[in-house]
Amino acid sequence: MSAYQLLQQRFKRIGTLAGAQSMLHWDMATMMPSGGSGARAEQLATLEVLQHELLTAPETGDLLEQAQQEPLDHWQAANLREMLRSHRSATAVPPELVEALTKACRRCEMLWREARKNDDFAAVRPALAEVIARVRESAAARGAALGLTPYDALLEQYQPGLRAARVESLFAPLRTALPELIEGALAAQAARPTPLVPQGPFPQAAQEALARNLMERLGFPFDQGRLDTSLHPFSGGTPDDLRITTRWDEADYSSAIMGVLHETGHALYEAGLPRDWRLQPVGEARGMAVHESQSLLVEMQACRSRAFLAYLAPLLAQHFGADPAWKPENLYRLATRVERGFIRVDADEVTYPAHVLLRYELEPALLSGDLPLADLPGAWREQARALVGAVPPGDGFGCLQDIHWYDGAFGYFPTYTLGAMTAAQLYRAAVESDAAIPDALEQGDFTPLLAWMRREIHARASLLEWEELVETATGRPLDPEIYLDHLRQRYLG
Repeated sequence: MSAYQLLQQRFKRIGTLAGAQSMLHWDMATMMPSGGSGARAEQLATLEVLQHELLTAPETGDLLEQAQQEPLDHWQAANLREMLRSHRSATAVPPELVEALTKACRRCEMLWREARKNDDFAAVRPALAEVIARVRESAAARGAALGLTPYDALLEQYQPGLRAARVESLFAPLRTALPELIEGALAAQAARPTPLVPQGPFPQAAQEALARNLMERLGFPFDQGRLDTSLHPFSGGTPDDLRITTRWDEADYSSAIMGVLHETGHALYEAGLPRDWRLQPVGEARGMAVHESQSLLVEMQACRSRAFLAYLAPLLAQHFGADPAWKPENLYRLATRVERGFIRVDADEVTYPAHVLLRYELEPALLSGDLPLADLPGAWREQARALVGAVPPGDGFGCLQDIHWYDGAFGYFPTYTLGAMTAAQLYRAAVESDAAIPDALEQGDFTPLLAWMRREIHARASLLEWEELVETATGRPLDPEIYLDHLRQRYLG
């Protein structure tokens, strides 16, 4: 066997271990009793270390060096590029630090679940301090090995090729435009009649039936996937065993349903990755900004459109009973309602990027030590006041609301808004390519849109670098003005 073929075998094993790890994460968030957290932390750390050992073994480095001299086709060359990227990153961090970081994150995450429920930041602060210390060590090691700043090394983990300078260039127009855009959207909303609010309660069973109905319309394969309940909605599992979750609120059906549509977008991306490259680096999703673009293309671009809401209106009456609020135009005003709220995952499309900017302003300061951890709640409130215009009444609505930092995911938050930018540009290109897409959505038919996503994004997996992928699909580089144009057309018109 050639060096490249041996590498394929090795990376298939690494991918299989990562898949098992993902399933254990899903179980921990959905079904595992709290008493199992210690054992689960050990299990996850062991799987992490096994992957790290395979990736950093001397023979892996030797094979990578040999494979660079072998004749490879386009896909194989891209796969080798991604193997080298993973190897360089992994060899920068010693195994004992990988294990320590994984254990610290698992302990902190379990404590966060109780702290969030009890609005008690002090209860989780020591565990978060340990996570930050380990993340700081890991980022410094990766940065030194890759020639990057520590924060760029963290961005690289979630969106390969992304750098803080590029984030700044893409976020600067948002930082300038958002205050006026939010004010304008609120003013335009106030000038229109107040939409009717549907009267609950909305039984969980009815919500779940509707959610499954919509997942099927989108193309979710229930023979290789599940919908479950968790504290924080997420999509996990593997491309052949998809696991998505949401949280239910019988006073508000829309949060769970839109959460399901969002997570289904993630799952469809995973399911659409090329089968021939399963368990190989080139066959994986092209980073979290691209992943988020697929969920937001479904949830925000398609499922909050007038076309789709015209299809949804009779379904809501069917599942929840008659209500004058189920008129398509009223639903559209509800689905595009703007409010200065506290919670990122419940935020509307206009204020959401302000929530991301808030986190993006804070996390580099936490990692550098410029922001002491004890000052995080107060700094969060100040940034919330300045960027969102809503000061949280407690830390459960503030710095405790997201799982990310408590799970060690620093450098992740920018990918949400980069994903929203990408989604706007992709949807515009999709409709320009196939003008029948909006009419199909009005019939609940996602086939044309999904076909475009499969062809332009899913089937290419990690063949291209992320901005090259966007430019290939849309014919132009990622442009924040397209995103801002979308927001202005939808909310100021």
